[in-house]
Amino acid sequence: MNRLYEFLRRHPTWVDGFWAFVLLFTSFTVIALPEQGAYEGPEWGGLLVAALLAGVVTLRRRWPEPTLLAAAGIGLLQVAGDVPPLPANFAFFVVIYTNASGSARRASRLALLMSLLAPTISSLRWPAEDADESMANAVLGAVFLTVAFCLAWVLGDSLRTRRAYYAELEQRAHRLEQERETQARMAVAAERARIARELHDVVAHNVSVMVVQADGAAYVLDTAPEQTRTALRTISGTGRQALTEMRRLLGVLRSEDTSATGHDYVPQPGVEQLADLVDQVRDTGLSVEFRIAGTPRPLPSGVELTAYRIVQEALTNSRKHGGPDVGATVTLEYGSDALTVLAEDDGRGAQRELYEERGADGLGQGLIGMRERVGMVGGVLLAGPRPGGGFRISATLPLTGGE
Repeated sequence: MNRLYEFLRRHPTWVDGFWAFVLLFTSFTVIALPEQGAYEGPEWGGLLVAALLAGVVTLRRRWPEPTLLAAAGIGLLQVAGDVPPLPANFAFFVVIYTNASGSARRASRLALLMSLLAPTISSLRWPAEDADESMANAVLGAVFLTVAFCLAWVLGDSLRTRRAYYAELEQRAHRLEQERETQARMAVAAERARIARELHDVVAHNVSVMVVQADGAAYVLDTAPEQTRTALRTISGTGRQALTEMRRLLGVLRSEDTSATGHDYVPQPGVEQLADLVDQVRDTGLSVEFRIAGTPRPLPSGVELTAYRIVQEALTNSRKHGGPDVGATVTLEYGSDALTVLAEDDGRGAQRELYEERGADGLGQGLIGMRERVGMVGGVLLAGPRPGGGFRISATLPLTGGE
């Protein structure tokens, strides 16, 4: 049964041809039985009109507008040839319905006009022969026929409206699907950018600590073995910490593998780990003073991570660009609605291209990452030379939406 239904859907002209044959056969039967008094017009004219209307029904879906014009012409031919109504005239209902359900508004209006005029013309051209029939009954018959034609048009127009509504729903669903795909791609790009910033901060800080400790160990290898062992332990601990954070970041990229293996990754660092970070930097020989102003309280996770990474990047830059005997100061100030992170040093500062808005030739990527981080939490970052020498980084991170 389903195969038959699919076959009929693929060949609608065959279906229309079958109904056209039914109309043609019925009309031929009426014309061929004049003794019944059902048909009193010219036989050849009736046969011609029935055949033409059967052709209209057969081709109505392939060429809806031409068949509507053809039906109008056949109707005028029928009136001019005095061919009384036949069963084939049901084709007018079919072609009106077809054009009302189509997308061509001009053809639909013409079909409505035919619905209003055809019954009246038929009633005037072939009035009832019974003289006893009142004018009121004739008018009532014309009105009934007009309502039937208009109903065919209304059904077709309703189908057109329903099709347009479903098409709009499909287009809207397609647009929503495209928007979801775009948002997914944007989310993936944002996540990749976040991971890139995280990897930069982790690698830049920990590797610079390891380099400083390795240089110091090599310098005192023969004269101070204990200091060498301490430096090597620091290098080992820093390397392990870097590996742990990098595994956590790479675990985000391998989330499916992570769920399968059940590995747990350490949480993202926050302000509570800043003291450990400062101690680690002090071990490299950089003098750092750490201060907290205001009353510490729970912060949004995004603000905590941003503050940690800003301090980490600032101390890394101080060690790389501050020169010998540089000292740094880190201050966390808890305000009523914002956390202020101030990191400054008294070194020789940095070159201008390192703290410009976009850097030059790939320089200043750390500060660019800072600006992106601060912007993600709705904060403000100021970075540049400090009056009197050195470098200063100040970030104001709003606490709205905090815990």
